[in-house]
Amino acid sequence: MNMQEKGQDERQSERTVNRGKVWLVGAGPGDAGLLTLRGREVLEKAQSVVYDALVGDGILGWIPEGAEQIYVGKRGGSHTKSQEEINQILVEEAEKGRRVVRLKGGDPFVFGRGSEEALVLQEHGIPFEVVCGVTSAVAVPAACGIPVTHRGMAPSFHVITGHRKNGEPAHMDYSALAREGGTLIFLMGVTSAETICRGLIEGGMDRHTPAALLEKGTTAGQRRVLSTLERLWEDGKSQNIKPPAIIVVGEVCSLSESLQWMEEKPLFGAKILVTRPKRRSAGMAGRLREAGAEVVELPAAEPRLLEDTSFLDRTLERLADFKWAVFTSPSGVELFFEYLRREKKDIRLLMGLKFAVIGAGTAKALCRYGFYADYMPENFYAKELGRGLAETILHEMKEEEKRGENGRGGAGCGKPVKVLLLRAQKASPALCEELARAEIPFEDAVLYRTEFPAPSMQAERVKILLEKKAFDYVTFTSESTVKGFLELLSPTDEELCGFTAVCIGEMTEKAAREAGMRTVTSEVPSMDSMAECMISLQSVRA
Repeated sequence: MNMQEKGQDERQSERTVNRGKVWLVGAGPGDAGLLTLRGREVLEKAQSVVYDALVGDGILGWIPEGAEQIYVGKRGGSHTKSQEEINQILVEEAEKGRRVVRLKGGDPFVFGRGSEEALVLQEHGIPFEVVCGVTSAVAVPAACGIPVTHRGMAPSFHVITGHRKNGEPAHMDYSALAREGGTLIFLMGVTSAETICRGLIEGGMDRHTPAALLEKGTTAGQRRVLSTLERLWEDGKSQNIKPPAIIVVGEVCSLSESLQWMEEKPLFGAKILVTRPKRRSAGMAGRLREAGAEVVELPAAEPRLLEDTSFLDRTLERLADFKWAVFTSPSGVELFFEYLRREKKDIRLLMGLKFAVIGAGTAKALCRYGFYADYMPENFYAKELGRGLAETILHEMKEEEKRGENGRGGAGCGKPVKVLLLRAQKASPALCEELARAEIPFEDAVLYRTEFPAPSMQAERVKILLEKKAFDYVTFTSESTVKGFLELLSPTDEELCGFTAVCIGEMTEKAAREAGMRTVTSEVPSMDSMAECMISLQSVRA
């Protein structure tokens, strides 16, 4: 090997070492729940994400903070980037040494041009991986109650693109398709619906064959038009069906009314924005998705453990002074135990303490660490917590006095009754006021503060959805989430009137109402009650 060849090999080796990797990830048909486990795993580790228009809004909220996000959407003949430009972006991002996710609607290898991108990556020596997605060709009909195969009715199914590279109707052998006897599924064929239907009839297919146009399947915008091959395009036009939509032709379409299940869900058709802190949003989002809603997450406030915990350190050194510890939020519980782990403090320090919590969610969070709440008010408000805890403590003191008079003592006899409040920097004064009124000694230990997120791509996307009045409901679980929502999105008065704000309690509802929102308050301050509130509202709208 001569010196020139050796130098070329070394440069090639250096480029290979510095190169990143590209994952071609199928995002599915739109429903965030249909993104595969592998797809989400890869997405949450991405450093660059190149995404399409057909990726579900809920999925885009899972892109990690700090990842570069590049939109290259194509819809209705309007392209932000040509395919050649997209290919170049993938190469350039990978050559920066990054983990690049190419996020595509459906499956990357089913009319997704993923193979074209893979070939370009191969030519440039860039490693890639294909993460299959749930194709809309199967998922959207299923969401509308249409199986693509059915014994005795459709022994096969065929997936066909509805248009060519230049956007014109695709050339098809309609006679051959008419003879197949299986289900025909046309992707990206709405604008060519008349041509396709006429072609199949002229090719010999019975004009009365059941057919369907399915719009925005698996999302809140899902609509279905059931018709016959002869009338499908006219019925679709009268219903103003728009892309993205697919055409299904075959006897299986006749099963739709019997097998449709998605529309039976109580929150079907509802698009909901969840503003809860990131560490707490998954549970609520999951409840709403299970009920049939399309959910978009935008954390509008984040609890953060204080950097300076010296006061907390000193407080824990004299933990024996306290008989009760009080938590007023699930985040407070989680951050407190996170602090204990970080400082390598043994939980046996807490032995002998009693715990009071503001509500069921906080009690559940405490239970995960092996502790059960000794007191929880019936109504989950700070004032009720303070009043009820004071009454409980005064009752215990009287009982201990009785035992002392009878010479029996007691397990807690002699220990001072002092309460430690572990909560946020700016918390409701009502709790302290009730304890002070009952002359119960307490210390208010600031455990965490609430931070409001900086502007982000997700916030920009949500802002666009607000402008389009795409949300039916926006959930608020604290005054902080209302404040963060307003600061992050700066919504106009018109945008604030475009949805119903579902609030967890009176103070949260007051903050939202004063901002100009149309508000409702859940019957009980809990996630389940908020979900029930939206289900009730949706049933009236249906």
